[in-house]
Amino acid sequence: MIQAKQELLAALGEAIQELSPGSELAAAFESPKQAAHGDFACTVAMQLARPLKKNPRELATALIEALQRRAAFQTWVEAMEIAGPGFINIRLKPAAKQAVVAEVLAGGDAFGHQPANERHVMVEFVSANPTGPLHVGHARQAALGDALCSLFATQGSEVTREFYYNDAGVQIATLAQSTQCRLQGLKPGMDGWPEAAYNGDYIQDIADAFLRKETVKADDREFTASGDIGDLDGIRQFAVAYLRHEQDLDLQAFGLKFDNYFLESSLYTSGAVEDAVAKMIASGKTYEEGGALWLRSTDYGDDKDRVMRKSDGGYTYFVPDVAYHINKFGRGYTKCINVQGTDHHGTIARVRGGLQAAGVGIPVGFPDYVLHKMVTVMKGGAEVKISKRAGSYVTLRDLVDWTSRDAVRFFLISRKADTEFVFDVDLALKANDENPVFYVQYAHARICSIIRNWGGDEAGLAGADLSLLTAPTEAALMLKLADYPRMLSGAAEGLAPHDVAFYLRDLAGAFHSYYAAERVLDQAAELTRARVALLAATRQVLRNALAVLGVSAPQQMVRDGAATTTENA
Repeated sequence: MIQAKQELLAALGEAIQELSPGSELAAAFESPKQAAHGDFACTVAMQLARPLKKNPRELATALIEALQRRAAFQTWVEAMEIAGPGFINIRLKPAAKQAVVAEVLAGGDAFGHQPANERHVMVEFVSANPTGPLHVGHARQAALGDALCSLFATQGSEVTREFYYNDAGVQIATLAQSTQCRLQGLKPGMDGWPEAAYNGDYIQDIADAFLRKETVKADDREFTASGDIGDLDGIRQFAVAYLRHEQDLDLQAFGLKFDNYFLESSLYTSGAVEDAVAKMIASGKTYEEGGALWLRSTDYGDDKDRVMRKSDGGYTYFVPDVAYHINKFGRGYTKCINVQGTDHHGTIARVRGGLQAAGVGIPVGFPDYVLHKMVTVMKGGAEVKISKRAGSYVTLRDLVDWTSRDAVRFFLISRKADTEFVFDVDLALKANDENPVFYVQYAHARICSIIRNWGGDEAGLAGADLSLLTAPTEAALMLKLADYPRMLSGAAEGLAPHDVAFYLRDLAGAFHSYYAAERVLDQAAELTRARVALLAATRQVLRNALAVLGVSAPQQMVRDGAATTTENA
């Protein structure tokens, strides 16, 4: 069906040019809201009506006549009809829908993927300062960012996962002071304990390890403790390395590995910050007032101009961000996406403005942002706000330990990033259709069970007689399979990984409906083989889409205390 759709789109493009020579209108099909209206819908007649100053229904009639003269429509289309103000509903021949089964089986793990291109994409996400365990907000970033990376990889891009963190500054100084206080025997609530100190039990763990003169190794650094409680700089370096190692363990529990770690301090030591500031000054887009240096960020859509360098000589936090993104662009990343909390919304205009003021050839709108809202954790019907390990918040590791990696990944990607999300721990543990990740994974496991019971040679499925797949539920399932490549490209273009989760639920629903309506095994041999081929294709697409989200595709699961069965097989 993928080939059929491509040929039909090409023919539609030709017909558009026939009716409106030189038109820039792109050929496109939409999915009808109701299956009874057909397989594809076309709105071209309504779009052309105004520029051509013609009645849309009359244009629809002319468009149908133009399409019927083309070989692709003669080969793949059964009927076309005009509806409403000028919609064209298109009904495909069964062969067009059936072809997707062979296309999926031939494509395998690469079905839906686009050929490799020269596009270099960087996704920066999590980017937590090394001052404590990763919290549930970082977990949502991890799910979003990793899925985005996988999406871009399916579109042929070369993708880099980058983690940016501040290894200096006030928060790191507070971390070192908190650890030193623990080394001195102080605890939260005692006289002498700093008000701004970090209170979690993990600070005591760092102090104990420092006294044992341990060596800690993270993905980006290694440090051996001196054991000297007066060695504040050594305490700082050890605490950073210790927590980077802890964060690595959190990320391993999540099944995530970054390609690169970038230190904010390197922007200062390399002179990148000073260079970026010099470029912005040279552009004439800065001015001095009240002893501070300002960026005319209002020239770039900001609601007010922003201070770049404070009167005390220190830079505000968006300035190193500008230098960092100049660095990204200089490394050849033509598309960069930052996954951050919605509290970063105010920085977008000033960072983009600073990049334009720097005048280094960065396109307007660079970088892209995916901003996510907060996550509320519910357990036992009540909100969970703190973790003993962190002292003040629920951690990523808590979610994984309470449920599973698969549940955390799927749940945190199952809503649009800009909507608040309630993570229901009890729901994530349910082994029934109420749990969305179980619902999808169980569809995969059930298909595996049916194919095991069939016991035939899967290699022979490529030769199955697909013309036997004529049931309405089979047609619906095949159309959903055929929509997978378009969904992937749309999700990547729209920075919308939640579309993959939506698609998975829809595909699992189409399979469960089919399974409830039709028998697969104990049919005539060729019909059984054709239906097994359809199920094998469905299993493949389920597995491919789950992989995009970093979620496993189990071959066997337990539901309501019983192993998967083939009660309707």
